[in-house]
Amino acid sequence: MNEYFFEDRLRFLRKKHKDLLLRRNEEQKSVNGVYNRYEHPVLTAEHVPLEWRFDLNPYSNPLLLERFGINSVFNAGAIKFNNKYLLIARVEGNDRKSFFAIAESDNGIDHFKFWEAPVSIPKRDSKETNIYDMRLVVHEDGWIYGIFCSESRDESAPEIDQSAAIAQCGMVRTRDLLTWERLPDLRTPSPQQRNVVLHPELVNNQYAFYTRPQDSFVDAGTGGGIAVGFCDHIENAVIEKEIIIDQKKYHTIYEAKNGLGPAPIKTSKGWLHLAHGVRNTADGLRYVLYVFLTSLEDITKVIHKPAGYFMAPEGKERVGDVSNVLFSNGWIADKDGTVFIYYASSDLKMHVATSTIDKLLDYVINTSEDGFCSDASLHTVFNLIEKNDQYQAQRKDSKKKKPFAA
Repeated sequence: MNEYFFEDRLRFLRKKHKDLLLRRNEEQKSVNGVYNRYEHPVLTAEHVPLEWRFDLNPYSNPLLLERFGINSVFNAGAIKFNNKYLLIARVEGNDRKSFFAIAESDNGIDHFKFWEAPVSIPKRDSKETNIYDMRLVVHEDGWIYGIFCSESRDESAPEIDQSAAIAQCGMVRTRDLLTWERLPDLRTPSPQQRNVVLHPELVNNQYAFYTRPQDSFVDAGTGGGIAVGFCDHIENAVIEKEIIIDQKKYHTIYEAKNGLGPAPIKTSKGWLHLAHGVRNTADGLRYVLYVFLTSLEDITKVIHKPAGYFMAPEGKERVGDVSNVLFSNGWIADKDGTVFIYYASSDLKMHVATSTIDKLLDYVINTSEDGFCSDASLHTVFNLIEKNDQYQAQRKDSKKKKPFAA
């Protein structure tokens, strides 16, 4: 064993990892004014602790080779806990299996560092193969819930098809983010469930879930759209009926399928939602993010929904394991009105963008809705031009009437 080689390589690895964790993240001003992106991702595979990837014993691993490769860190739920910004990320190994791990930051923008060990989620079913994409919800009943996708092979598929899968909604709850209680999976009328979100408050003394009725693992089929369902108990949650509140629609950003991201934020104007929409292109599926607002009195009623996407992949965000994808299942609203939007790019890395409640409400309420045809879009542009022309004319007129100042 070359002891000097091992120590030199270990110092190199530790320095590279430390430099990454200490890297500052610079805000990038946007043109749209609604949110600002940041220069660097907040979590990547390289952020994962060395102790999870390497055998650091010079006798059993003298060449200091990586023993457990990490492919990606993405699709993280988010929560503010003990004055820290926490992300519960989907960590995927080179073996394609995912597990959950929590990383924390003091400011929510940079210096995210994983906790000492990953999250241990009790396994309910021996057939469960993969778990991923957890939404964290602080519920008014006093628990913190983790709602995630539990995946297993579709045993009705022929042996030749080893990609057919069944997705269901797994649930855990915790008080401290350290000890997790596994609850029975959510049951709904749909054969498949992905992107399920728990509403943070009781509605008429019932638990409310946002679901996505789906016929198969990938395609929405006759399902599709964001739905709401209610149940009396969460310890054995059964939804009898799913009410579509935001359906997929032809020639839109959500024509193939759509699903809710994180739990909605309660505002004075309504419940603010962040969702993803999927459409098919010649280059494959494209995932973007959009927002909408539902009524405080009736969460099944959408009251405002701007046309088109809110965020779409840009630059390096477009490249990854599944390219041309933005996905979000976590955001944090601070008491001062700042909103931290955590999103994954192309199933590879985690990023952050920041906005405010006021900006998001202005955007969602005052941006034109989709007219679902070119003519309607054209009218929106002409109306904006006319409005600006009228304003400029008023400005000129007011300057003419303004008395001359000697």
